[in-house]
Amino acid sequence: MSASETDGEAPGNGLDAKAATERYFSGISSALDGLDAYLADEESPFYRHELTGSILSGYLDRLRHSYDAWENRVSFAERFRINRAESGYPAFHHVLDLDSDARNAEKDLAKIPDADQLRQEMIDFILLKKAYPAPIKRTMAKRLYLEHVQQGDVFSPFVLPETVRVSVNPKTNRPYYVVHWGAFDGSANIPLVYIAVIEDSSSQMVGKLLEPNGQLKPDLNIPFPIEGLLNPELAHQFDDFCEKNSSYGLTLATIADNMDKDFEFLHPKQLRRIVMGPFYGAGVTSHGRVVEDILASVSNPDNAWMLTWTQQELFSISEKAAKWGIWGSTPARQTYHIETDDLEAVRQGVSDYQKHALVPHEAYQAIYASGKRDQVFAGYKTHVVSGGQVLRDF
Repeated sequence: MSASETDGEAPGNGLDAKAATERYFSGISSALDGLDAYLADEESPFYRHELTGSILSGYLDRLRHSYDAWENRVSFAERFRINRAESGYPAFHHVLDLDSDARNAEKDLAKIPDADQLRQEMIDFILLKKAYPAPIKRTMAKRLYLEHVQQGDVFSPFVLPETVRVSVNPKTNRPYYVVHWGAFDGSANIPLVYIAVIEDSSSQMVGKLLEPNGQLKPDLNIPFPIEGLLNPELAHQFDDFCEKNSSYGLTLATIADNMDKDFEFLHPKQLRRIVMGPFYGAGVTSHGRVVEDILASVSNPDNAWMLTWTQQELFSISEKAAKWGIWGSTPARQTYHIETDDLEAVRQGVSDYQKHALVPHEAYQAIYASGKRDQVFAGYKTHVVSGGQVLRDF
């Protein structure tokens, strides 16, 4: 099948492969623009929590760069598959392609004429042949694709942790780090962002970061963000842990417990995961007849989409003190709060969660006019965007 093959099924609503591909990339571009607007809106919790907003903006940029690369790839690749019925994102092997092609980009680019030469060849072809230079355009698309992945700022299967802040907990007199990392889960086929607050009780870091009175040393000059965990002795081990424990199939409680057990001197106090999807696009994705039919009725394809995300949070409510003795020792261990009154919170293994939906004004009007607003947005905080701004939340 052509470059817009979608999980082995032809695109819906009578769209041919090329039209479906163009609509998909147009829709996801509008959705990412809308999420950008939401992050910048003064009423957004991400705006009010500036650090969280800046972290998510970085991953949003990675998604955008990935789609820029994929959009060029469809112009020369034989196939491009979309996970229609679940996440709405490209199939996971395309995520792997970004990593693989980045490693070979320099060598492959050396075999392709530079952009100026290709543009001149296109002009010459048009003037001489009076025809469209499709082969040259495919070569140009491949060059642009390789240049994108060579930059290394795409959403790869695993995005290494970064430390973006250090502070001190006055109750424990320990320094704590705000660390984030990302993963594009291969099973759920969806991008994930993790943000953790982790205390460090190692004597090395306590002595390095804190004054005897428990305050941060005033002369610390740390150029944030720092690649990896701020504690250099644990940084590589922490990278490995995050890579092995970032699956969507793991609950936050499981990930936090694993971290608590694997690192004697690291104490995860808060863990947050943002599940960035699914994405719904008219004529391309297939998430249920109700949503499909309503989005198909939106006249402007750029507004015929909906982007959802889920924010999960787990926090420690107490710490079991470490015990040291001649017959053995037990490191400090966290006790996490699970909201047992909410069965969904129990299933997710979290203290709290919020489900959000971002939708263009025209699509929201179509959903509202259908009389199925409550059915479509049940359980979601709904954010409507228009003209590059968030109008209001529902």
